[in-house]
Amino acid sequence: MRLKLKYFGKLAETAGLHEEDKDLESVQTLAELKTLIFEEYQFDESETIQVAVNQQLDENKTLKEGDEIAFLPPFAGG
Repeated sequence: MRLKLKYFGKLAETAGLHEEDKDLESVQTLAELKTLIFEEYQFDESETIQVAVNQQLDENKTLKEGDEIAFLPPFAGG
């Protein structure tokens, strides 16, 4: 399955890129994808990183061909 992955803020800095297309046949769920990407780019799991699938925050989403996955760093507001 081919997915478009996007990284924002310091996650893009850590990964060394802003976006990439990946063929991931072994990944079916968002949880599996997060585990794979967090290990590959050594993202800090203790931080509150949100993941959007096709611009929707839904942790229970089943992934499908062509989905756009965005990794969003913790945001500070005020």
